[in-house]
Amino acid sequence: MILLCFGTRPEWLKIKPLTKILKDYKLLFTGQHPDLLEGIEVDYKINIRENGNRLDGVISDCLLQFPKGKFDSVLVQGDTASAFACALAAFNRNLKIYYLEAGLRTYDLDHPYPEEGYRQMIARLTDVNLCPTSLAKSNLKKEKVHGELHVVGNTVLDNLLAYKEKCEYTDKVLVTLHRRENHDSMDLWFKAINELAKDNPSLEFILPLHPNPNVKKHASLLTHVTVIEPMEYSDLLNLLVKVRFVISDSGGLQEEGSFFNKKVLVCRKTTERPEGISTGHLHMCDTPKVLKYMFNFIKDDAIINQGCPYGDGKSSKRIAKIIE
Repeated sequence: MILLCFGTRPEWLKIKPLTKILKDYKLLFTGQHPDLLEGIEVDYKINIRENGNRLDGVISDCLLQFPKGKFDSVLVQGDTASAFACALAAFNRNLKIYYLEAGLRTYDLDHPYPEEGYRQMIARLTDVNLCPTSLAKSNLKKEKVHGELHVVGNTVLDNLLAYKEKCEYTDKVLVTLHRRENHDSMDLWFKAINELAKDNPSLEFILPLHPNPNVKKHASLLTHVTVIEPMEYSDLLNLLVKVRFVISDSGGLQEEGSFFNKKVLVCRKTTERPEGISTGHLHMCDTPKVLKYMFNFIKDDAIINQGCPYGDGKSSKRIAKIIE
């Protein structure tokens, strides 16, 4: 019996394909996005209490409330505080640890913070590393982690197979910005994006506004951008398959956009998914000024026809064989 741990929407999207294939599992919800639970039945829940430091609270509550059950292994995904805490709780109980999406690295603890630190620590505890790419496996091999290493692809792409045939290139541009490292300069990013929208009236820039106050407070700067409420995942995918390209600081959209052969302008200093740079899917923009340059570089050459470097949409089947 394996315990699958998740607490955020991205974690659920990457664990969900496994729940359709694995026969013997239980679900632990770690509580960060409580609205996720509509329609999802879980076996255990963590109650995250108010604490002076949110990350401390998540970690301490996951450790203190980690369930007792008839499971002998634990699967964690990604790089959240709860993923690290559940891995540590499993380690303290001598349970076998599977790590989904293992081996992503920037080797810069500030970018992204705190995720880069958590994923390095999780890999040190893991018994079975489920790596999305050969590069991720190579990173772990260099770090001499003790666990098994398997290249399986990224499970989030398993959700996208039904959408692949709908792909087209229209006059829409999807924009998402939310990451913590961009909060201090969010006004500059929004001003740059608004200028691009103003200078390119033939394109419709669509930005689902992230609910974080550090993002929302700058929304008034987007006078030439179509600002909408956060989207359901299926609605986001239906939009993603139609856009010309993507402007984002999201990790998930780097993978999803690449699967649909959409170029992604990545508004970050680094990426833990560099495979897409060499294939032409990802274009790094570490400042708003570089974003303007890269936008003009690709806007008339948006179509790309390369294999997705992050997987083929069949990862969960490979992982189920490894687990079972």
